[in-house]
Amino acid sequence: MNNTIKTILMIAGIVLLINGIYTMIAPEASVSVGPLTVEAQDNTNSYITIGLGIIALGASFLGGKRA
Repeated sequence: MNNTIKTILMIAGIVLLINGIYTMIAPEASVSVGPLTVEAQDNTNSYITIGLGIIALGASFLGGKRA
């Protein structure tokens, strides 16, 4: 595999991982009424993003040279 492709896959994998972890941690919506605070999250897309990031990183590290 070309070094340029490996670098692009590595950068894309890191960005996808960071984005997936951020969307998993950050709440999407919150409502506060007096002392009561309610936060809602939907983490279904963050798992897919983290999985794609891991696959991209694995492909960048394990991609060997073809003869």
